[in-house]
Amino acid sequence: MGPIERFVAAALRQRAFVLLVLVAFVVTGLVAWRDLPVEAFPDLTNNQVVVVTEAPGLAAVEVEQRVTYPIETALMGAPNATEVRSLSKFGLSMVTVVFEDRVPVYFARQLVSERLAEARGRIPDGLDPTLGPVATAFGEIYQYLIEGDAGAMEKKTYHDWDIRPRLRSVKGVSEINSWGGLTKQYHVVVRPRRLERFGISLQDVVQAVADNNASFGGGFVEHRSERFTVRGDGLATGVEDLERVVLSSVDGVPLLLGDVADIGEGPMPRSGAVTRDGRGETVAGMVIMLQGENGREVAARAKERIAAIEKTLPAGMAIVPFYDQSEVIDRTSR
Repeated sequence: MGPIERFVAAALRQRAFVLLVLVAFVVTGLVAWRDLPVEAFPDLTNNQVVVVTEAPGLAAVEVEQRVTYPIETALMGAPNATEVRSLSKFGLSMVTVVFEDRVPVYFARQLVSERLAEARGRIPDGLDPTLGPVATAFGEIYQYLIEGDAGAMEKKTYHDWDIRPRLRSVKGVSEINSWGGLTKQYHVVVRPRRLERFGISLQDVVQAVADNNASFGGGFVEHRSERFTVRGDGLATGVEDLERVVLSSVDGVPLLLGDVADIGEGPMPRSGAVTRDGRGETVAGMVIMLQGENGREVAARAKERIAAIEKTLPAGMAIVPFYDQSEVIDRTSR
């Protein structure tokens, strides 16, 4: 009797065991099919880590010489790295390190972080290189607009401080990008003639605003078997608080910041805008998926969270989607 005949005979004698193994294979296949990551487009992005450094006010040439070059040279020669390339623009430096495909992405980020410790001492003070998100260009799975009667600054502020943090907590989401709108700032526009009149320099104004916009701890005080925490709360909460910042005193009378400067809310300088259907400016958001996640499942979780967020939006404001990658996946996988 040959080996095949002996195998068939053994299978016939152990019918229950064979059926159990068959059921196990079927269940395992169904679970693997259900959890199989499905993408709308094949992700051909190489294994890379991006170092992003914001350098406000620096021209492209200065960014290249003072920021990009020190970081690029520090990252050259990283283990298992195949290429280092860079991009320098006004106020922005981007250095990309490409690793071999066999290198785990988080190990590659650790290698880059170790090399950045060397580069930080060679770039201008105040600049902080950061690693880009663990995502690729194909991870843009969901995009939406913030519609309503509110202004561009109000929409942008609400999106960045309320909607964006809640969406970032969704499992499988790497980053939430914000486009368009106006970023809210508090502007202190000094009057040079008044500064000269009171003998105050611009640096004195900057230092006074910094010193009067901070919180600190003062330990604690024990009284009658109770402990009271002592804290100093000096954070400015609006225009009125900034106007009351004391710069100096003149003949015993305090000189306030509002006496030498015009203070108000205003937008941060920008280089672009988002419009839709010729109806004016709006604010757009983009949900970026973590690399290697299931796009359909992440999009479903993001839509579920957006549905919950919509119930808490201010009156007249709404989240309107205009791109959903899960719909593309469903159409292409039929």
